[in-house]
Amino acid sequence: MDNLQLKSQLNEKQLTIFNQEYDKKKRSVLIAWLLWFFLGGLGVHRFYLGKTVSGIILLAFTILISWATFFIPTAIWLIVDAFLLPKMIGDKNREIEKEIINQIKGVVTSETV
Repeated sequence: MDNLQLKSQLNEKQLTIFNQEYDKKKRSVLIAWLLWFFLGGLGVHRFYLGKTVSGIILLAFTILISWATFFIPTAIWLIVDAFLLPKMIGDKNREIEKEIINQIKGVVTSETV
């Protein structure tokens, strides 16, 4: 079931809780782009979006390989990330939505038992 269908099953109180939690936890497009622009070579934008493994790989790649090759591989990776960033942000925010919905539904089912 997609997030829209799951949200439609929430009552008003649950939807209010969902909106408050989502506003606190969602990833900002502006922050992601600023991290990409200023600290992209260190993979900080990937860490921000929960992509820890690829963030570590990019960081290691920049430190170990790019110094010898004048940062060309890192620049290529960052250009590709520029096109992938909107999708990564959307995916992370949908993941956050689903987690919040599942938490709310879990709380409700445990309260009614």
